[in-house]
Amino acid sequence: MDISKYKVTEENRADLACFGHCAPELDLSKKELRSLMANNTKKISELQDKLYAEGKFGVLIIFQAMDAAGKDGAIKHVMSGVNPQGVNVISFKQPSTRELSHDYLWRAALALPPRGKIAIFNRSYYEDVLIVKVHKLYEKQLLPDRMKNEDIINQRYKHIRDFEDYLWENGIITVKFFLHLSKEEQHRRFLKRLDRKDKNWKFSHGDITEREFWDEYQDAYKTAIQETATSRNPWYVVPADKKAYTRAVISEVLADVMNAIDPRYPEVSEQQKAELEECKKQLIKEEEERIG
Repeated sequence: MDISKYKVTEENRADLACFGHCAPELDLSKKELRSLMANNTKKISELQDKLYAEGKFGVLIIFQAMDAAGKDGAIKHVMSGVNPQGVNVISFKQPSTRELSHDYLWRAALALPPRGKIAIFNRSYYEDVLIVKVHKLYEKQLLPDRMKNEDIINQRYKHIRDFEDYLWENGIITVKFFLHLSKEEQHRRFLKRLDRKDKNWKFSHGDITEREFWDEYQDAYKTAIQETATSRNPWYVVPADKKAYTRAVISEVLADVMNAIDPRYPEVSEQQKAELEECKKQLIKEEEERIG
């Protein structure tokens, strides 16, 4: 699978209109896509084990999308094979009063992965240049008056670029996914959630309210991606109308990123090898004494 077509850096900051919502490679069956994802999930699991053991790098995975684009499902399926001890999933909801009393990156900084681990952000600090921009929420926040204008969003693009560069320079690799859902497919998925009792809990009246701002959100995502996509910290704009394809692409990207990190099990020194051999002999002797 050619994942380069979904990758956005400072060299190819394309408009969202250049990216499709549906898979361009529909000759792949759903079974083949699931097989591809399963193979990648296995690779990710093996590399995660080495990442955890080596303890040099952390990985931050960010999912951003319109409602019903499939963030939860992607996290569930793509990361199904990893060791839960090495992964934290954080869902960023509406900020609390305590969180709003700090700078907007504060709550994200608290959730960053330590070296050797993976953190998955279901939404993230990008909400502060998305919903905050669309609804001009900065006008109502406890901020100095000099900050309550549209310049605050442009300043935040710079903050985010600098923040992600800082993470990269400290061994935290950031991978950002925008699940590119069409308005028509969101409509279909919303109706499905309303028709199925087991899906009703996923729906709220606010989903319809936010849908009315579709064009404004598309513009906010486009600008956020263009302003913060870099070669160190790229965005991946993934078609989201077909879930099996979306998950396959995400798994392919993550397997590629983890492989590029090239984590390795720590090498054991000669002294440690000798100590391990002594431990082994002691255990064998203990077993022999127990049996005989």
